[in-house]
Amino acid sequence: MIRVRAVFEKKDRAKYISHLDLNRCMLRTFRRSRLPVWYTEGFNPHPYYSFALALSLGFESNCEILDFNLNEDIPFDEVRDRLNAVMPYGMRIVSVSEQKKKITEIAKAEYSFSLVSDDVDELFSKVNELINQQEILTEKKTKKGIRTVDIKPDMEILSIEKSENSVDVVMRLPAGTQTNYNTALFFDALKNFTDMPFEPSKICRTGILCENNEIFS
Repeated sequence: MIRVRAVFEKKDRAKYISHLDLNRCMLRTFRRSRLPVWYTEGFNPHPYYSFALALSLGFESNCEILDFNLNEDIPFDEVRDRLNAVMPYGMRIVSVSEQKKKITEIAKAEYSFSLVSDDVDELFSKVNELINQQEILTEKKTKKGIRTVDIKPDMEILSIEKSENSVDVVMRLPAGTQTNYNTALFFDALKNFTDMPFEPSKICRTGILCENNEIFS
């Protein structure tokens, strides 16, 4: 059995495919590709595969992780091409390789997004003012209910720039088995911090990283 890891894009209309529907989509993709995917045993055999991190509905991504097993040794380029030939619009396998790192090594995710506003200069000032606060408190839904969290200690801002009609941000947030944040928490914190209207746009997960900032693969 060969353990395989595929990195795929999820963009355009595909960003509206929910995580539940993504599972069904990948099941059909494997069947159409006719790859010798390893099936589970039991009364209801099905292809074994798993995703490293669930992606929020409406988010795009350059770097989604899909793990599965093959019963035969097939060149990785052929695996990629056979999957891409039957993938839905907006989804594309970027690379296929052997599984090396464990999923538990994932520690961070990198995101880029734009905050669209009629007053970019003022919003730019407010965003910088927020990230310079000693703490950034916001509410997060958990299995035990809603709790207030401080995202400041775990948030890494890589860049903040102004464009013609938006403030463009690149940030890293914790993503793993212990702590998992996404940009929606930052948007909520900003809305609580300022009355300025803005609209998040072009939200994209651009990287999945280990603790040492090495790209997870």
